[in-house]
Amino acid sequence: MASAAEQLAANINLAAFSKATELQKRIWFTLGALIVYRLGTFVPIPGIDATAFAAAFDGQAKGILGMFNVFSGGAVERMAIFALNVMPYISASIIIQLLATTSPSLERLKKEGEAGRKQLNQYTRYLTVALAIMQSYGIAIGLEGAGNTVVDPGIFFRISTVITLTGGTILLMWIGEQITARGVGNGTSLIIFTGIVAVLPGTLFRMFDLGRVGELNLFEVLAIVVLMAATTVFIVFIERSQRRLVIQYPKRQVGNRMFMGESSFLPLKINTAGVIPPIFASSLLMLPSTVTAFLGQNQDGVHPAVQWVLQNLGYGTPLHMLFYALLIIFFCFFYTAIVFNPDETADNLRKYGGFVPGIRPGKKTAEYLNYVLARLTVIGAAYITLVCLIPEALIGYYQVPFYLGGTSLLIVVSVTMDTVTQVQSHLLAHQYEGLIKKSKLRGKPR
Repeated sequence: MASAAEQLAANINLAAFSKATELQKRIWFTLGALIVYRLGTFVPIPGIDATAFAAAFDGQAKGILGMFNVFSGGAVERMAIFALNVMPYISASIIIQLLATTSPSLERLKKEGEAGRKQLNQYTRYLTVALAIMQSYGIAIGLEGAGNTVVDPGIFFRISTVITLTGGTILLMWIGEQITARGVGNGTSLIIFTGIVAVLPGTLFRMFDLGRVGELNLFEVLAIVVLMAATTVFIVFIERSQRRLVIQYPKRQVGNRMFMGESSFLPLKINTAGVIPPIFASSLLMLPSTVTAFLGQNQDGVHPAVQWVLQNLGYGTPLHMLFYALLIIFFCFFYTAIVFNPDETADNLRKYGGFVPGIRPGKKTAEYLNYVLARLTVIGAAYITLVCLIPEALIGYYQVPFYLGGTSLLIVVSVTMDTVTQVQSHLLAHQYEGLIKKSKLRGKPR
């Protein structure tokens, strides 16, 4: 039998949406913030020769540069003020979360609730600025070494590039936080989602155009389309899959009434970490390119260290795929441990009298939850790794001259499902408020 929440969800329609004015305001705010982001991806940084940079970018469009161009909504190929996107913010979040598991002071802040969370967010912002300055300076050095891309190379170009790109990242970080607080969905994920969706149609048209001119044969085009469709269906299936643990509540007496024992479910997603692992992994894979940009060139041309990184850690190389897979697996387990605490869940069940049938409350329940979650995370990590790596490997094998990988599809599908779920939650809350108001009106004496 459907629960009350499920029955309300079944009644959600356009009429209910038209009455939810608070949700409409949130959606309009989110759309306005994302439009501002899209406009910023067309504003180039000063001092760049657009024609020379476009020619240099075309030679690197297939690879990790192309992947970050997709994530940034085309800002990289235009070298816009939002070229760094939110990647420094994501890298800073990774570092702070890692430190919070090893540093006693940060771990105490993590346990202090809302005040501690705000302090950790502040540290993340400071570190974001530092990383953005480092990466933007590396980009400035790299642009000066890329032929005639820079009109007037020198210290003033480097300073203006650092200020522009760092300011763009700070603005995007603020926009993402505002979307999360005042809009619908996770702001950072929606910014990346918007960039991918904006670039995706052009990428598809480019693929079909390559098939038309004969650079890709009909079989290769169909294989890519079928792979995308199958990957999307597979992502939706896994993301909606759950392991439901039965939670039993004992009989209880309230006054003279005896309430029978009830049972409910504790849903555990197969992919508890969501889209965070591939985003974190992609962000960290950008660091080697930043370091090589700092090393630059020597008198004989490309620095040996730069050459080694480009040859061994370049997009599509076996070492790159290996590091990408290992980082995804690591962040699957790491982020799952952050978002789901078996000890805390077991303690909450014990406080409210709930228990897993056949498992003693307290420590044994926590061990059982950890046992189940670990095995689900193995499946989830394998799923994300396959979804992210297989399309990239096939694209590299067929030598497709543009980026269109499983990571992009995973982010698009997952963020779409998460945003729709949040919209439904707001509509459910609005319907609950309406029911409460009606019940109060009916209970008033006439």
